[in-house]
Amino acid sequence: MSDIKITPLGAGQDVGRSCILLSIGGKNIMLDCGMHMGYNDDRRFPDFSFIAREGRLTEKLNCVIISHFHLDHCGALPHMTEKVGFDGPVYMTHPTKAICPILLEDYRKITVERKGETNFFTSEDIKACMKKVITVNLHQVIQVDDELEIKAYYAGHVLGAAMFHIRVGQNSVVYTGDYNMTPDRHLGAAWIDKCRPDLLITESTYATTIRDSKRCRERDFLKKIHTCVENGGKVLIPVFALGRAQELCILLESYWDRMNLKVPIYFSLGLTEKANHYYKLYITWTSQKIKKTFVHRNMFDFKHIKAFDRAYIDNPGPMVVFATPGMLHAGLSLQIFKRWAPNEKNMVIMPGYCVSGTVGHRILNGARKIELENKQILEVKMDVEYMSFSAHADAKGIMQLISQCEPRNVLLVHGEADKMAFLKTKITQEFGIDCFMPANGETSFIKTKHNLPIDTSLSLLKRQLMPAEESDEPDPKRLRVLHGALLMKGSRMHLSEPSAAFRELGVEEHKLRFTCNICSEEEGPVVDVTERIYRLLQREFPRSPVQFSTENSITVGDSVFVQIGGDEESKNILVSWSHQDEDIGSKIQSVLRPG
Repeated sequence: MSDIKITPLGAGQDVGRSCILLSIGGKNIMLDCGMHMGYNDDRRFPDFSFIAREGRLTEKLNCVIISHFHLDHCGALPHMTEKVGFDGPVYMTHPTKAICPILLEDYRKITVERKGETNFFTSEDIKACMKKVITVNLHQVIQVDDELEIKAYYAGHVLGAAMFHIRVGQNSVVYTGDYNMTPDRHLGAAWIDKCRPDLLITESTYATTIRDSKRCRERDFLKKIHTCVENGGKVLIPVFALGRAQELCILLESYWDRMNLKVPIYFSLGLTEKANHYYKLYITWTSQKIKKTFVHRNMFDFKHIKAFDRAYIDNPGPMVVFATPGMLHAGLSLQIFKRWAPNEKNMVIMPGYCVSGTVGHRILNGARKIELENKQILEVKMDVEYMSFSAHADAKGIMQLISQCEPRNVLLVHGEADKMAFLKTKITQEFGIDCFMPANGETSFIKTKHNLPIDTSLSLLKRQLMPAEESDEPDPKRLRVLHGALLMKGSRMHLSEPSAAFRELGVEEHKLRFTCNICSEEEGPVVDVTERIYRLLQREFPRSPVQFSTENSITVGDSVFVQIGGDEESKNILVSWSHQDEDIGSKIQSVLRPG
């Protein structure tokens, strides 16, 4: 019996800054190392002092696992490795390793070069950090050390996103990161085998949401955009560089083609080319449809979507612009929003979740006056729409994954507290397992209990478990006691014949016998009493050979011995048996001494 300990340093009853500390079988693993987009101070990073008050983190952590390239899951990694100090291995998939440094560098430029912040990681820090990364393939078992192993599964969500199965000895945990159980136009659905871990740590962003038909949402999305541009308005769609952006681009491209529309569609300069490059490079991570059509044409080579230049912001007439980042917390999307917000003809469509503290979160909660960094007040007159094209699992998807994985316990992260509480109750009722939802800095303890696997010799099974008569069928419902010697070598255990175990260990075998003296008041000569007991034992033990010996003794089986002696008035019955025939010996006692 050993405990699994989980402490969220981020994403505990909160969305953003995912960073989960897992202790399993004496190993410490960090699951994701994200940044909170709603803060511009120290709160943007996890509290690494929780792990090590002094010195580097390398001595305290065995490894770091990054689930995917979104900054709320990997944004604090250069800060942790280069500023705080971690030299251990960092595991992620090939697409994640390729895309991570690009997004980190983009964010660094926004933070340092445009906002003038200091004490932030540098370009050199990002490069040094990525040198510590070890890439993993899907379904490849990676041996971190002699005891710790990890295995990645496809998570959908974004290109390269993975769920991780972590095992130390008999204990195991699955960490989902962000995942999507529904396939879409460019990515497949998340999948994991029935690995039955002690604990499933799952995101719960949409813990209480069951999404309506995807086709209906897409129809509404296209209708809203079409109506807005027909009326001469401009549409802003804040997205992250890779992921939903490609999904919505494919959708809009095919609609523009079908409707023969001429209104320009733009995407943030440079990111379209980068996205195309990585989708071509990692085509095996995309959906079946993309892989099939890729031979004839690349679905990411858009005819109607062009690169956006900042000079186009004040261009007259309608247009549709995909701009990064997705929560309106910085960058081009916020710049365009500031210019277009005062015009009621314009529209902003928020296609995904926005964390607390971002401009996106404020306008979705009804704010119509936004205070900017320079203390100016921005009046929002443009139409604000929210359409969930988020690539997270909804409540139905989370329940589906639990059913697929069959964990013994579930722990919820990356969600809002009240929504988590609702889902927690549902999981407990439906699956009858414990569910946890720790807050940041709070530790949950999961008790684990396992049966130890023991190798058994075939000769031992044959001799002791086969019925006495060859014609008899073994009774599968009858419990049988198996007598043998248990040998332990390293971490393996083996059950064998005692004589074979003694020989292997070079130990002389001693036989232990048990005896019991029973006083019988049966009348008549000892010989007559012995004969009556002999017939009784023959009747009671039809499967065991019962033999009448000289000197008033009876043997039952190989090693049970019954000796009758005494005078005419009372008889002494000595029952002796070896430890191997303990069951027969005990039964003979009860037969000869009823009650």
